[in-house]
Amino acid sequence: MPSKNRLKKKKDFERTFKKSKGIKNKLFVLLSSKNSDADSRFGFVVGQKVSKKAVKRNKIKRRMRSVVEQSLSIVKKGLDVIIIGLKPLEEADFSETKEALKDLLKKAKII
Repeated sequence: MPSKNRLKKKKDFERTFKKSKGIKNKLFVLLSSKNSDADSRFGFVVGQKVSKKAVKRNKIKRRMRSVVEQSLSIVKKGLDVIIIGLKPLEEADFSETKEALKDLLKKAKII
């Protein structure tokens, strides 16, 4: 994913957590807020409650990034979005992950 589309700094994450509106489905929680940039930025969070193994958490984050990256051309501009992975993601395959995340992005009117 391009650097301009990533949330990187701790203060950006904190601001998004505080000022965001959330939407949830069985695999994800999506928090979004407006930003002052021209591009939308995304951050991904998968906690140890999902899996104790960093390898699995990183694999889940790579899958989430891949789905968002494929949708970047149709994403609304000027948003900061944090996507939080939930426990059932550990057993979900890529097609389930992709479908659930795209549905959530549509529900939040981001795509």
